[in-house]
Amino acid sequence: MDSEEANATAVEQMMEARPVLIGLGKAIDTVPGMRENLLLHAGPPITWERASGPMRGAITGALIYEGKAKDMAEAEALVTSGQVELEPCHHHQAVGPMAGVISSSMSVYILEDKTTGRKSYSNLNEGYGKVLRYGAYSDEVLERLRWMEEVMGPILADALEDSGGLDIRALLAEALHMGDEGHNRNKAGSILYTARLAPFVARCAPSPEVASEVLKFLGDNALSVLNPVMACCKAMADAAHGVEGSTIVSTMARNGTDFGIRVSGLGDRWFTAPVATPVGLYFPGFKAEDASGDIGDSVITETAGIGGFAMASAPAIVTFVSGTPKDAINATLEMYEICYAEHKYFTMPPLDFRGTPTGIDIRKVVEKNITPRVNTGIAHRDPGVGQVGAGLVRPPMAMFEAAVMAYAEKYGF
Repeated sequence: MDSEEANATAVEQMMEARPVLIGLGKAIDTVPGMRENLLLHAGPPITWERASGPMRGAITGALIYEGKAKDMAEAEALVTSGQVELEPCHHHQAVGPMAGVISSSMSVYILEDKTTGRKSYSNLNEGYGKVLRYGAYSDEVLERLRWMEEVMGPILADALEDSGGLDIRALLAEALHMGDEGHNRNKAGSILYTARLAPFVARCAPSPEVASEVLKFLGDNALSVLNPVMACCKAMADAAHGVEGSTIVSTMARNGTDFGIRVSGLGDRWFTAPVATPVGLYFPGFKAEDASGDIGDSVITETAGIGGFAMASAPAIVTFVSGTPKDAINATLEMYEICYAEHKYFTMPPLDFRGTPTGIDIRKVVEKNITPRVNTGIAHRDPGVGQVGAGLVRPPMAMFEAAVMAYAEKYGF
């Protein structure tokens, strides 16, 4: 089929995917290809030698958590010797925010696309500040992870089974009408998520005190729903992948060193370029010089047509860069320039319920010299510190240009 027909097919499949959060399980038991000596990470493939500070910190924390290492030196030895392997979450139908590290015993959300039957996975959100995904691995970080695995995980698993599943696409569509954009701002979505789980958590928890503890943890975290949303967007983007002749981007991801994309009609090949540093608002005591390079799989949200592409729905997000509500609307309007379609189900009240820009076309990105807008958190450049801010970033043009050249070689112009 020609590229127009291929792109129409890819984007239609992306929009018609209907991922439902159906359960929770151990990564080793649920994630395809997961092994005891494997760590999954955000972004395209990376080695320890090229890994950023927060990525090294998260790898270290995961290996301490699994009882395989005592400190960073032991973690480094395990990874560089090949005793512990590193592979992208995306190679295992999974996604993880920031460093995105998933180890074998960690709990993961399980989503099923009711349109295709395809499953996708993500880890659980730890909250803000000093957390593993931002490269922190102190005792308090590891204790929180153990509580999530031993206390919250089993309760959420039972609650989700009891609930019959949560339609994350429908939840997202509602949250976009309540001031969220689905990536950096998930306050409304997290409230909806907690409210819908609450009756089942109350029923499944061993005591009212434990139910209260779990619901407080979810309710206090305005990013509780981010991880299920990312897995939802992963399922949507995967539904668009593998369409012969399509120029639609089906993966965007960063590992703190490289930004990578994959294209629907170009198979599983990664096109990469060095990451930029986000521009944003820093926590007190931190500044731009402290920031790591752009990192995380959460840019799958923009890939699926929300996040930075839906900023018109979330004008408060621009306070990260001292912007105005008009800037948020203009950000979304600019993204229509590089997208193939407008989303059927994700609409924005400030734009008269126009659908979000969906289906990034590599040809339009290069032709118009406009790269996607991405909303993101900011990690400290050194391992062990954690989150230092949040802001906006753009991917490098070079990887889109490389993808266009590869497309021309395969299909001709």
